[in-house]
Amino acid sequence: MLSHGLSRRAAVIARPLQMQRTLQPFLLHRSKRYGAFDASLDQEALAEARTWFQSLDDAQLPKGSTTYARSSGPGGQHVNKTETKATTVYLVKDLLAAIPRNLHSVVRFSKYHVASNDSLTFQDQTHRSRTANADENRRKLVEELTRIYKETTPGEASHDKKKKHEMIEKRFHESRIKQKKLASAKKKSRKGPQS
Repeated sequence: MLSHGLSRRAAVIARPLQMQRTLQPFLLHRSKRYGAFDASLDQEALAEARTWFQSLDDAQLPKGSTTYARSSGPGGQHVNKTETKATTVYLVKDLLAAIPRNLHSVVRFSKYHVASNDSLTFQDQTHRSRTANADENRRKLVEELTRIYKETTPGEASHDKKKKHEMIEKRFHESRIKQKKLASAKKKSRKGPQS
């Protein structure tokens, strides 16, 4: 029993570490001293993701499979007699076909991901209507994909901003070379005249 508890704890700890490793390229680019955030990312993948997001429509996404069950909580006889709680399952393999490739590695780190069937699963029972609850699940899927997109895809830098970063980088390299030359001249002067 103790070893089972430890393995569960290790799995809980390992998941954020996996996410950290997956997002590591994004974090490393932010720590660069002089460079735009998206400078060394795949520009084609970023353009694809931005285009996808601008035309994001829930009709493009897979339908998923919805099951219904009895709701819990207040509602009197209606709750006892009808199955209005909607649970919608979207398989990750179906989602990957509908979303841009730079989101693929992060989808499985969603809080809605269920590892046992490799899916994003949403539940809702706030409405008295089963179709309204199913629609709410659909809205949650779009909301979650939007959140993932915004966390992984930087906004497009303007032309002026790109020029500014190029100038800063150029000045940085020029000052670095100047400092190296000064240090070299200092070392030479310490050696004294060469005979």
